[in-house]
Amino acid sequence: MLNPQFLVLFGSQTGTAQDVSERLGREARRRRLGCRVQALDSYPVVNLINEPLVIFVCATTGQGDPPDNMKNFWRFIFRKNLPTTALCQMEFAVLGLGDSSYTKFNFVAKKLHRRLLQLGGSALLPVCLGDDQHELGPDAAVDPWLRDLWDRVLGLLPPPPDLAEIPPGVPLPSKFTLLFLQEAPSTGSEGQRVAHPGSQEPPSESKPFLAPMISNQRVTGPSHFQDVRLIEFDISGSGISPRRPAAHPADVSCPTRLPQPCSMRHLVSHYLDIASVPRRSFFELLACLSLHELEREKLLEFSSAQGQEELFEYCNRPRRTILEVLCDFPHTAAAIPPDYLLDLIPAIRPRAFSIASSMLAHPSRLQILVAVVQFQTRLKEPRRGLCSSWLASLDPGQGPVRVPLWVRPGSLAFPETPDTPVIMVGPGTGVAPFRAAIQERVAQGQTRNFLFFGCRWRDQDFYWEAEWQELETRDCLTLVPAFSREQEQKVYVQHRLRELGSLVWELLDRQGAYFYLAGNAKSMPADVSEALMSIFQEDGGLCSPDAAAYLARLQRTQRFQTETWA
Repeated sequence: MLNPQFLVLFGSQTGTAQDVSERLGREARRRRLGCRVQALDSYPVVNLINEPLVIFVCATTGQGDPPDNMKNFWRFIFRKNLPTTALCQMEFAVLGLGDSSYTKFNFVAKKLHRRLLQLGGSALLPVCLGDDQHELGPDAAVDPWLRDLWDRVLGLLPPPPDLAEIPPGVPLPSKFTLLFLQEAPSTGSEGQRVAHPGSQEPPSESKPFLAPMISNQRVTGPSHFQDVRLIEFDISGSGISPRRPAAHPADVSCPTRLPQPCSMRHLVSHYLDIASVPRRSFFELLACLSLHELEREKLLEFSSAQGQEELFEYCNRPRRTILEVLCDFPHTAAAIPPDYLLDLIPAIRPRAFSIASSMLAHPSRLQILVAVVQFQTRLKEPRRGLCSSWLASLDPGQGPVRVPLWVRPGSLAFPETPDTPVIMVGPGTGVAPFRAAIQERVAQGQTRNFLFFGCRWRDQDFYWEAEWQELETRDCLTLVPAFSREQEQKVYVQHRLRELGSLVWELLDRQGAYFYLAGNAKSMPADVSEALMSIFQEDGGLCSPDAAAYLARLQRTQRFQTETWA
């Protein structure tokens, strides 16, 4: 029996926090410590008062929001009636995973750390702040933090003296056992559980709605470098609520539940994400399973803390897939016991897209704007997005097409008051959630909408041009486009903001406008924030520190909100 015990609780949106938590569980088992790993909302939070040691691993999403699978925990832990001695017996540590391109970087981890201290908990370490934007990813911060963590944990919970640590090269037992049938079963389905029309429960990840695809239209010009699709679904009878559709991203997924029994073909084509870029944990387990000396030596190097730069160059920079890695290590791949497949290769995760339409304007319809991901690295084969490429391949004109989807709350919240102006900055496909918001606001009689839209060419990637022009003629929208390639000097949305600085300042400072930004997370958010700072100084007459304080106040009061992605 493993002894002593501690607990790892995670809040994960994309799987990274769960992966780090499972890594903690594996490292604990190697050190002969008992470790339970659970999603925060699956853990009875009232039991925390009895836990001597808890490691919290949590991501931050949207505007500093907790992931979906820790929202119930989040509400409970911030109850005002909890006594300040509630967790006085608990030692804890918080590991955060975030993205420094967002204003509220690792907000959830920081706030949770402070709250646990308020409730009497004792922190083993300062909060860890993993950053997706670091060239080595979150591991740049996580690795040194974990080394310190294990020193503290083993000081508190020394393992039994008669049990030696399991060496890194020895594989831990697999989580699952595959039983091979001698012949295929005569009955059984490899489909997924779905929400049927008229169902009382709304669609969810475990039970999505199979929505008929109505249209799949390319909306970029034929000579444009990128294939962008406007895809429309019929969600009649789905139970999806029309309440604030502009703030909801749609999730589109392959089956998330594995049927039993299922064929190996189904397992690989519908469940295991062999086209994803492997995480470090993949190389750790693969090294343990390898029987080939040279391959094993390389895999051990890739899975070590010292080998992370080389792993990044081999795997992350060229976006090498799991399948390609297995081809590079053929002797090891041939020796993988089938029972370890589900430990080694992650399940396909759903892909979220911002809804680009309002159900008030288009009842029973849902539209998404999808940029088909395809790019070249130094590898011969182009890299392709799994979900976007699959969606682009579907043709409802050739016969009925159904796509599993559900809706979850998004991060952008718009003001309810009818006269409050709204400034939206959405270059490229970042305009999608704003199209939904504008349709919704116009349907509700809210006409003070200002949209800064950026693209390359007016005739190639100006999404919904005719729709915007029609709204302008009705005085429902003020559109400010930026066409970056139509003149010698590139012009982006931040340049248009500065040109109209006096208007932006008037709307924000005197009319209480809300400011929204959506799109690519690389340099655009910082460029837009810099443009706002210039406006506050040049048009608002503020000094630099006061301009920074003004921007911070807009963010704190939710009058400046962002939704960006890599």
